[in-house]
Amino acid sequence: MTNPLLPVLSLIRPRAACWRALARLPGLLLAATLLVLMTCNAQAQAPTPASTTSPAASQSAGEVEFLRGVAFAQTPGQPPRAMGRGQQLRQGDRLTTAEGATAIIKLSDGTRMTLRPNSEMVMQQYQYSSQSAPDNAMVMQLLRGGFRSVTGLIAKSSPDAARIQTATATIGIRGTDFDARLCAQDCKSEASQINERPRPNAAIASAKLTQSQGEIHAVDNSGSRRRLVDGGSVYVGDRVETGASARGVLVFRDDSRLTLGPQTRFQVDNFVYDDKNAGDGRFFVSLLGGSLRALTGLIGKANNRNVGFTTATATIGIRGTGLDLDCSSGDACSFYTWLGSIAVTPQGQTALQVLQAGEGLFVSAAAIRPITAPTLESLPRPDTVRVDVQQLFPATGSGDKPAEGSSAPGAPQPAAAAPEVSVDEPGLFVYVRDGHIEVTSAAQTIHLGRGETGFAGSDGRTGRPAVTPLFIQFDRVPLPTSTNAAVLGVINQLNSRPANQCR
Repeated sequence: MTNPLLPVLSLIRPRAACWRALARLPGLLLAATLLVLMTCNAQAQAPTPASTTSPAASQSAGEVEFLRGVAFAQTPGQPPRAMGRGQQLRQGDRLTTAEGATAIIKLSDGTRMTLRPNSEMVMQQYQYSSQSAPDNAMVMQLLRGGFRSVTGLIAKSSPDAARIQTATATIGIRGTDFDARLCAQDCKSEASQINERPRPNAAIASAKLTQSQGEIHAVDNSGSRRRLVDGGSVYVGDRVETGASARGVLVFRDDSRLTLGPQTRFQVDNFVYDDKNAGDGRFFVSLLGGSLRALTGLIGKANNRNVGFTTATATIGIRGTGLDLDCSSGDACSFYTWLGSIAVTPQGQTALQVLQAGEGLFVSAAAIRPITAPTLESLPRPDTVRVDVQQLFPATGSGDKPAEGSSAPGAPQPAAAAPEVSVDEPGLFVYVRDGHIEVTSAAQTIHLGRGETGFAGSDGRTGRPAVTPLFIQFDRVPLPTSTNAAVLGVINQLNSRPANQCR
């Protein structure tokens, strides 16, 4: 019987006597294997002669935090070295795991990654000195296999500083907890052994940001603050805050669109949407300060009673509408409608005033008076902003129709039907547990938020499968934050058997 470790052992120079001993072990007896592996790891971590590598390459980028099985790290121009716990890793290292092996690495900025079995990844560029350093960078090249990752300070401090390159697409990281896997036939084979039903690959985000300028942040219910860039997700309960010179467009799943002005605080109070039953949806938001221009979407068209805007001085009901809300001057707000009609109810009153297109109202604690001209002409109307809905959300009814008012010059065009993606086809699959990922191929870009799975094929096609692949949903490889990775590894090995293992 051929020893399954021989392909891996061939990477080591023949003079490594301990590896030849491991190859001769009959039946790969567990106790003997562990003993030899411990000896090899200890020998591999002995000091090596000085090399001519550059200062950047000689600096430590991180270390191996956990290893199960056989794995190697190779610095350019040097022989491979067996990986072991505590071993230092450097820029340029090529990391390789054998069948059944997993390695958890921790980088200097706090990034953690679990390298999957049969994987190969190159730490192409890694530089980190402090969270605010302008030259922080992390570029990894995934050649085969995959990993599970929780990113650190580099990705959080700069939206363009961290990325993963593959043969099919580039993964832009925006401060994220995610998995990436290059699939051949292995993923399909793995999924065929799971007797479970896959869950739908549905977007959880209420809205995503596009056409942004300046710094924009979101604050969730727990008070956690994160930076938003184009494609970033906004969820129910989030408060969005724009900087002094910032602005951006929020595109909701029902195709409602809001242009946020500078120094604006906006909150999503309640958003529910099912493209098969838009009339049961909910769209209730609050403008806490600042300004916005809004174009209501499919929920408003199906049931305008389920759409409302709240401000400090009034609540607004809509009738399928384009409207402006300007609350940038203290406790006073101006409301103006440029499409359809709105109903304004001042706070503390029961009487409402209906405004038709071209009409407006100024409301403060001291006065209520009509206005005849818009006050937010410096902000683009959301129906004039081009938006590729297919980039932001899975293809649904909301992406197949233009927004109301799209006849205006420069209005968004109907999104083309997204190409169907099979979970069984080869290519790059990316799953986001939290945060924001941008997948860019030679032809297309898609943005993924929490709970979403994306795909990129070798032909440049990108898309989202209808369901979450079973090999992702029931992944047995431990997360990089697992505190009992060793126990999980043993349990998973007992529950599975490598393809070349004797029966």
